[in-house]
Amino acid sequence: MLCIKSISVFQYKNYAQGTWDLDAKLIGIAGRNGTGKTNLLEAIYFCCFTKGYFSGSDAQLVQKGAQGMRLAAQFDKSGDPYEVTALIRESGKKEFRVNGALCERMADHIGQLPAVVVAPDDVEIIIAGSEERRRFMDALFSQIDHEYLLQLMTYNRLLQQRNSLLKQQAETGRRQPDLMDVLDQQLAAPANFVHQKRKDYLAQLIKGVVNRYQAISGESYQPELRYESGLDKAPFPTLLQQSRERDWLAQRTTMGIHRDDLGIYLDDGLFKQLASQGQRKSLLFALKMAAFDLLKVNKGFAPILLLDDVFEKLDEGRMQNLLQEVCVENDGQVLLTDTHPARINKSLERLSVNYRMISL
Repeated sequence: MLCIKSISVFQYKNYAQGTWDLDAKLIGIAGRNGTGKTNLLEAIYFCCFTKGYFSGSDAQLVQKGAQGMRLAAQFDKSGDPYEVTALIRESGKKEFRVNGALCERMADHIGQLPAVVVAPDDVEIIIAGSEERRRFMDALFSQIDHEYLLQLMTYNRLLQQRNSLLKQQAETGRRQPDLMDVLDQQLAAPANFVHQKRKDYLAQLIKGVVNRYQAISGESYQPELRYESGLDKAPFPTLLQQSRERDWLAQRTTMGIHRDDLGIYLDDGLFKQLASQGQRKSLLFALKMAAFDLLKVNKGFAPILLLDDVFEKLDEGRMQNLLQEVCVENDGQVLLTDTHPARINKSLERLSVNYRMISL
């Protein structure tokens, strides 16, 4: 089992300092809007992922007017203590320590403390462009497979070099096909690796989403999800060669795994255009709980589940079923926020598990 036991913050967002005991399977965080409920969840996420979930940059995590911030969290991972200390120094440099040892590469920490977040703005995964769905996929698969993360990082680094070369050639008016050939050859290996892993993991995820959607929505028909990639149509080197003229004109790489998508359809049309608000909500929770299932299967234990203001998105019965499944049936830890203390207490008291309430 994985759980967080406590967390302390210093000069973090709206908190000058604070310490919270989180030693329970179910943690309810109640308070009015603006009191810092979501910020507390993001502090936990930061300790798991080395970056924020709701904030666009590390600088946004530092309290306004302060110089740097510090987070310290105690986790229990399969019975062993796992201590995380995160710093953002005055210079903006970020440091991570695990059990006192400095993490030389932030990527090495990803996947050690798997977690799933469900938040209101996550509906962008469904209704926004392909970038949101790739971000969702990559965050999930990187927790499962460390090599996936490393290969993705390699691809992105080489892609940046290729795009820089395209811009440079456009500015100078002098093309360098030999140098482009070298970069294209280097990109092929990580692109093929990531593409295959996405196919493998998405096959598992999509099956889970379909099952979850039916249970959550109660509908007899299903949305269709499918992995869409140019690499399914032609080998990666061929794609780059065919698109080179277009790339030169656009000054960026127009084909590759950075253009992949998780297509979502309903009745042969785009789901985001045809689905009702209820169907979108059902699909979002199906995606998140399928991600929860996939992490549990591949990691061997349930991830931490962070639920931000989801009482407004799920009816009382479905919310109770979700908490029962995660906390009791899957032996996982859940931290959830709500603006109504009475409502959150009512839900927690119904479960036969130890819980703790935090009022902000």
